[in-house]
Amino acid sequence: MTDTASLPSTFRALRVFKDGEGQPRAQLDTLPHAELPAGEVTVEVTHSSLNYKDGMAVSGRPGILRRLPMTPGIDLAGKVLHDVSGTYQPGETVIVTGWGLGERHDGGYATLARVPAAWLVRAPAGTDAHWAMSVGTAGFTAMLAVMALEDQGLRPGEEGEVLVTGAAGGVGSAAVALLARAGFNITASTGRPQEADYLRSLGARQIMDRADLPALRRPLESERWAGVIDTVGGATLAGAYASTRTHGSVAVCGLAGGAELNATVYPLILRGVNLLGIDSVTCPSVRREAAWARLARDLPAQTLAPMTQTRGLSEVPGLAQEILAGRVRGRTVIDVQG
Repeated sequence: MTDTASLPSTFRALRVFKDGEGQPRAQLDTLPHAELPAGEVTVEVTHSSLNYKDGMAVSGRPGILRRLPMTPGIDLAGKVLHDVSGTYQPGETVIVTGWGLGERHDGGYATLARVPAAWLVRAPAGTDAHWAMSVGTAGFTAMLAVMALEDQGLRPGEEGEVLVTGAAGGVGSAAVALLARAGFNITASTGRPQEADYLRSLGARQIMDRADLPALRRPLESERWAGVIDTVGGATLAGAYASTRTHGSVAVCGLAGGAELNATVYPLILRGVNLLGIDSVTCPSVRREAAWARLARDLPAQTLAPMTQTRGLSEVPGLAQEILAGRVRGRTVIDVQG
């Protein structure tokens, strides 16, 4: 166990605070070690990632950061420096996603983090922190969605068309790649038709413009989808849900298009459609570890490379505006130490 006296006395962090006019603003700062929050494990953070929620937090959108000042970043990966619980050894590569990180608890946009030991997952053998953050919450959520569909009996086949909405985003891109690896027939829906070649490169067989996705007109639409991974919510989810086939399943994991769901119970009680909520925040440890093990198998670094860019911590405020405007494709890894 590393002596705490050997830990860095200061660390660098991107902090969101209220400026002189009471408005939230993000700024890089150097903080003393004493500013780290409570937790058993101190981690030298090497990489984080950019998610839609991070964009909202860094931009000061209400409802994300529960207090100010706060360090955003809902993902982190790095090396254990010190663990008072004795669960982890110094030098082990670990991953943290969910649990309120970057919302209620200072997050991954810092060179040091301190978190409860129960939040950590060891990086699978043969992987590193950059790979882990290429996956991040987005890929982890996509994996949970795929597993949920499979748990409900979805199996690959030419007749079993699976829809992924918001397919060019972080969760959507990972979902397309994971489903393709498993052999599913994928239709990728996107509001960015210029990304069609990119989505085909990930394994989508059909590309659907978001505007062409059947809108909800009746409680039940013509049956089409054997399964759905929805990252959008709102009207997109309602239309996909109403056109899901008998005994099909819809895994719901996003709300970029709205939090409301204007629908009926008819798909549930007349077709036996399964509406599955995907919780990546408080996912139990056993399920979490199983998902990361499968991600290491099915989403290796060479598969992630076409959908991943790496940027520095100082670039995060600008990137936050880009992801909120829908101009970020795939995954963005943040090199925290760079």
